[in-house]
Amino acid sequence: MGVIRKTKSVEALLHEFNTSDEAISAKQLIEQLDSKFNKTTIYRVLDKLEEDGVLHSFLGKEGLKWYAKCNGCSASKHKDVHPHFQCLKCGRVDCLPFSMAIPEIPNRKVEVSQVLIQGLCEKCCV
Repeated sequence: MGVIRKTKSVEALLHEFNTSDEAISAKQLIEQLDSKFNKTTIYRVLDKLEEDGVLHSFLGKEGLKWYAKCNGCSASKHKDVHPHFQCLKCGRVDCLPFSMAIPEIPNRKVEVSQVLIQGLCEKCCV
């Protein structure tokens, strides 16, 4: 992690991610922390945590931005090239524990790729 000042807002956001193994949407964070911090502060801290390789983000259903903890990333390089799964019934979103090879495209350089798989999670399948 880069040089992140341990402000109350940073500590509160990190607590949310450290107590959950699922991804959390920006919308959820704003609703959960609304009484403590304003929306601008939450987005600013999320951006900083992503820049420093603590969190990674991706777009989910309906264009909502989701955040999840990084694993082995740094401010200089994100290594989180993996798909995410979103349950269409309960809405749960999480990182899938395998990587996917992104094909090389002639005359192009892929900088970012996002794979979102949607279906029913293990709890909603039964």
